[in-house]
Amino acid sequence: MKSKLLLLGLVLAGGLRAQDKAPDNWFNLEPSKTLPGVGTEKAYQELLKGKKSTKIIVAVLDSGIDIFHEDLKDKIWTNAKEIAGNGKDDDGNGYVDDVHGWNFIGGKGGKNIDQDNLEVTRLYRELKGKYGKYDGKKKIPKKKQAGYEQYQKVKENYETRKAEADGQLVGVMGFIDAFNKSLALFKEKTGVSNVTAADLAKAKDDANASAEVKRAAGVLGRLINGDSDEAAALKLLGKYKDQVEGSAKYHLNLDFDPRKEIVGDNYADATERSYGNNDVKAVGADHGTHVAGIIAANRNNNLGILGVCDNCEIMPVRCVPDGDERDKDVANAIRYAVDNGAKVINMSFGKNFGTNKAAVDEAVKYAEAKGVLLVHAAGNDAYDADEVDVYPNPKLGDDKSKKFTNWVNVGACSWMGGENLPADFSNYGQTAVDIFAPGVDVYSTTPENHYESFDGTSMASPVFAGCAALLWSYYPNLTVQQVREILLTTGTTYDIDVVKPGTEDEKVRFRSLCVTGKVVNVYEALKKAATMK
Repeated sequence: MKSKLLLLGLVLAGGLRAQDKAPDNWFNLEPSKTLPGVGTEKAYQELLKGKKSTKIIVAVLDSGIDIFHEDLKDKIWTNAKEIAGNGKDDDGNGYVDDVHGWNFIGGKGGKNIDQDNLEVTRLYRELKGKYGKYDGKKKIPKKKQAGYEQYQKVKENYETRKAEADGQLVGVMGFIDAFNKSLALFKEKTGVSNVTAADLAKAKDDANASAEVKRAAGVLGRLINGDSDEAAALKLLGKYKDQVEGSAKYHLNLDFDPRKEIVGDNYADATERSYGNNDVKAVGADHGTHVAGIIAANRNNNLGILGVCDNCEIMPVRCVPDGDERDKDVANAIRYAVDNGAKVINMSFGKNFGTNKAAVDEAVKYAEAKGVLLVHAAGNDAYDADEVDVYPNPKLGDDKSKKFTNWVNVGACSWMGGENLPADFSNYGQTAVDIFAPGVDVYSTTPENHYESFDGTSMASPVFAGCAALLWSYYPNLTVQQVREILLTTGTTYDIDVVKPGTEDEKVRFRSLCVTGKVVNVYEALKKAATMK
C-alpha cells in the first residue's frame, strides 16, 4: 500500500493534476467544511489539559520501524521481561531477545526478507504445478474441475497484472528519457542550476522563451510543482522506476521465492510460531516508520511532527515485505501483539488473494476475545470493496453477514475537502469500509531522522489507530466494542456530493462510500466518552 508511488504512476499517465501543498499538521487540525482534520489539537487544548491518562500499547504490523528515530525513540515499547542481548528467551514466549518486538520475515544470522512475491504469484505457481497440464485439453477430470477453474481465475489475474507491469515499465522508462532530455535542455537554455516550480512558471510566462523551452517546462512540470525541485523529482522518479522494475523482478517472478532460504520455517505449517528474528527495522522500514510516527511521534520534544496519541508506545512487529504479506505471518503477528499487551493493532497492508484466511480469522478471534482493536487500511485500488475482497478482512470465513466486532476498515480522505474529500485512490464500500480518515499529504517520520509526506489508506489507518489509542488512554475502562462504536458514531458527517474514487468527475454522495458517511473526529469521541458511565 505504498501509494506515494502509485500516485506518481498517475502523474506519468497524465491523470493527476498538480496540487497546492497541504497545511502543516493538517490531519490533527479541527475539522471544517473544507478541511477534514480529526480535531486532535483542539482536544488537547480544550478537553485533556490536566487530565491523567494510561499508557496504551499500539502494535504496528508493517515493514519495520526505525526505533532510534529522534521522534520515536522515547515511544517504543520495551519487553521488560526480556534481557537484551543475552541470546536467551527470558520470558519463555518462544522469541529470543524480543526486547522491542519481533520480525516474522527474518531468519537466523540476521538475514531478512526485503522483496517477496505478490500472493497471486505464489498461488499461480502452486496451482500451475497442479493444473497447468490440463491447459489446452478439452476434457478435465471431474474431480479436478473445481481446482482447474480456480487456476484459470488466478492465471487470468496474474497475466493481467504482468501485462500491466510490463506496460508500466515501458512507460516509466520512456518518461525518464523525456524528463532527463527536457531537464538538460531547460538548464542549458535558461542557465538554471537547480530547476524549481518557480523557474518553470517563469519560463511559461516569458514571452521571449522559445517553444522548446516551454515544451520542456511542460514535461518537467508533471513532477516539479508546489515546493518540489529537480532533486526531489528525480528521487521520486528513481523510486518509481525501482518499484516498477521490482514488480517484474520480484513481485511477479514465478522463479523468485526467498522464503525457505531466508526465514527457514516450515511455511506449510500455519501453527508454527517460533521463527523469525528480533531485527524490527531490518530493510525497507520507510513505510512502517511513517505509520508509527502518525500514531505516536513525540509531542513534547519540539522536533519533527506531532503524533496523534501523547501517551502510547509503539510495538514493532515486522511481517510486511516489499510484496504481499503472508497469512501465516499476519496471524502470528496479531497473536504476538495481543500476548504482549497491545490494545490497538494497526494493519496498513492488504492483498487481493488470501491463501489461509482461517489462520488469520483465528488470530482475529483471539484478539477479539482479549479486547484488542484491529485497525485496517481499506486499500489503494479505487474500487468498491463491497464487490472485490481485500485480505485480511473482518468477515468470519466467507460469510458476509458475520463480522468481527473488534475491526475497523479505514478509507483515505484528502485535505482538499469538498468534492475532492475522498482520496482518488482510496477503496470504498457502503458495507466494507467503515469510515474515512486523513490519508493524503500526511507528513511523518521516515528512517534516519528524516520526515516525508506520503499518501495512502496506509496513512489513514494509523490516524484512526492513534485516535483509538488516545480515547482509550484517557478512558481505559471502555470495552473494545465501545471504543469502536464511539469513534464510528462521533465522526464528522459530510453529506455532500464528491468525486467517486477512480473516476474523473463521477459524483456520488459521500455517505455511499462507507458505512458511516463520516471522517473520524477524536475531539467529539472524547466528548462522548466523558458522558458515559
